[in-house]
Amino acid sequence: FPPVRACLFDMDGLLLDTEDIYTLCNNIILRACDRPNLPWNIKAQLQGRPGPEAGEIFHAWAQLPIPRAEYVRQNTELQRQHFPSAQPLSGVPQLLAALSAARGVHLALATSSHAANFKLKTSHLQALFDHFPEEQRVLGDDPRIPPGRGKPAPDIYLLALETINGRLRKQGKREIAREECLVFEDSVPGVEAGRRAGMRVVWCPHPELLKEYRGREKEVLAGIASAEGDAQVKKAMGEAAVGGEGEGRGWPGRRDDGWAELRRSLECFPYAKYGIGDA
Repeated sequence: FPPVRACLFDMDGLLLDTEDIYTLCNNIILRACDRPNLPWNIKAQLQGRPGPEAGEIFHAWAQLPIPRAEYVRQNTELQRQHFPSAQPLSGVPQLLAALSAARGVHLALATSSHAANFKLKTSHLQALFDHFPEEQRVLGDDPRIPPGRGKPAPDIYLLALETINGRLRKQGKREIAREECLVFEDSVPGVEAGRRAGMRVVWCPHPELLKEYRGREKEVLAGIASAEGDAQVKKAMGEAAVGGEGEGRGWPGRRDDGWAELRRSLECFPYAKYGIGDA
């Protein structure tokens, strides 16, 4: 592989501890409706996806006795209370600082969070997000992403790369190829999005998500993990009519093809492995 020239980051559950906040808010509502807590086999399908699509999967599983508009109202209020307490995950500040200082490496953000939630989660963490230039932040409600093309489709990562290449073209510098990109993800749909974009991927999942995919880690890294074999997940995904098709070099992936690796944290990142110097 060529040296990495661009690092493209997911946010929720990768940079920030917000996935646990999403779970907290949902479980408060579920318990009030006498429903069980959100299980990780369903949670795994919500992670990384745009809000509307994740909502379809959640409601197909939850079967709440309240109108969806009331759920949205309660969930929005709970998120407004809890998102401002979000904090960086272990190793994140050091990683971003090192990559920002590395010669010839460009950073971009590619998050499914829409603008309002992004502000709630990050306003108190400006120093952390200053590592991402404003024009190199792609949010979930970016109008340049076609409807229905959120993760696991590759569009958000291809757009994130284009925000970098647009700047390089203006500067008369060589553009960055897909295989020169390293995607950082915590979610299974996000890993698939990165692989479908033809990029290398670092998968750094929540410990509970990793338990859910024990024995299937290689499928996740190849971007070919699916909901088949879990009747509860398959039913919810089917009722929500969620799916997608692959594209891009390196897709479909193969087990142990070298395009992706699993890391349990972002601490002590192996910069030299990816050809990143001066980090």
